[in-house]
Amino acid sequence: MELQKETESAPALHGKWYNDACGTAFGMELVGERWSLLIIRELMFGPLRFSALRANLPGISAKILTERLEKLESAGVLARQTLPPPSNAQAYELTRWGYAAEPLIQELGRWAAMSSQHDPTLPLSPTSFMLSLRTMLDRAAAQGMRARIGFRFPEVGFVAELNDGDMPVRREDPTDCDATFVASSGPSLAGMFYVGMQAEEMEVIIEGDCLIAGKFMALFGLPDKIG
Repeated sequence: MELQKETESAPALHGKWYNDACGTAFGMELVGERWSLLIIRELMFGPLRFSALRANLPGISAKILTERLEKLESAGVLARQTLPPPSNAQAYELTRWGYAAEPLIQELGRWAAMSSQHDPTLPLSPTSFMLSLRTMLDRAAAQGMRARIGFRFPEVGFVAELNDGDMPVRREDPTDCDATFVASSGPSLAGMFYVGMQAEEMEVIIEGDCLIAGKFMALFGLPDKIG
């Protein structure tokens, strides 16, 4: 009689580090390794190629990025896909469950920004800056306001659609916008939005309606320091 072959099961993730049923413990096992949560952050506005991820996370090595992507893929947080023609390149995209991590990243960022040790002038990727806007938006003050705001960086563009307190963001070339911020980097805009620097000081160009741009900027601010 031929014995049935046994298939090797994937190593368990839950309980590997802490042997603890708490969801927080499981979450740390999934994204607690260095760079994992920042990889998820960079994919929050759509798929990216390996090279783009490395460019947005300049401190990570190719080896570590490969390892983290493989682990997040095996956990079901992200998946590989082939981009449509003419690119046909391989990219990484969050799964539906992966995209659901946005509130986690937002609340962690908001909590950390309450520390007096937080420095908003450190390097900041364009994606991270855009996610900070979704985090720090004063939704009560934005009620009744509608605007299409563009952001253009050297390598990527975004469009934020402010609509009555809600503000989805898409990674796309900013066209037909009420106002567009043109900047060389994330820290340039962070200095304007969160530190009060002027556009000229940060070498930022505002295209379109400057009055709308000013009202838009007034909707954002860092939380008070309590730690």
